[in-house]
Amino acid sequence: MKKLILSAIVILGFSAVSFGQTNSATANASANIIRPITIQNNTALAFGNISSGPAGTVVLPPTAAATRTATGGIVLPPLQTGSVTAADFTVSGEGATLYTLTLPTSTTIQSGTSGPTMTLDTFTSSLAGASGTLSGTAGGAGTQDVKVGATLNLGVAQATGSYTGTFSVTVNYN
Repeated sequence: MKKLILSAIVILGFSAVSFGQTNSATANASANIIRPITIQNNTALAFGNISSGPAGTVVLPPTAAATRTATGGIVLPPLQTGSVTAADFTVSGEGATLYTLTLPTSTTIQSGTSGPTMTLDTFTSSLAGASGTLSGTAGGAGTQDVKVGATLNLGVAQATGSYTGTFSVTVNYN
């Protein structure tokens, strides 16, 4: 009888310990806020002086020299070039981080507010591919200079005038 009572007490004791016990654990949480990525335009995209005539294109590469080339019989006056520059942007943000640059597919520039138009397309950048890496190290500020060129499409006997317009370049962290 004593053994039976002792056995019952031992079983009840283990049951209370085994089924009534609660465990918990804690974990750390953290966050690291980095600098926002920004892009600033420093220099406009300028194709310079172009002589009207047959339809064709003017290609302006994304380089510091920005040497234009013409196709389709377009004439680029050698002595009266006008202002010729690739667009120049500064990308800023967290040092040593990768980012993606997105260029437009096309945009239109116009002479005056309701005059004739021309299309810019085939935008290119000085980056190898569509992404870049900001200078510096993580935890510090970083920058990268990016040049952008494009192709200007002229119609037959394109009307004379000063053509202007805008285009957007977007940056995002990878």
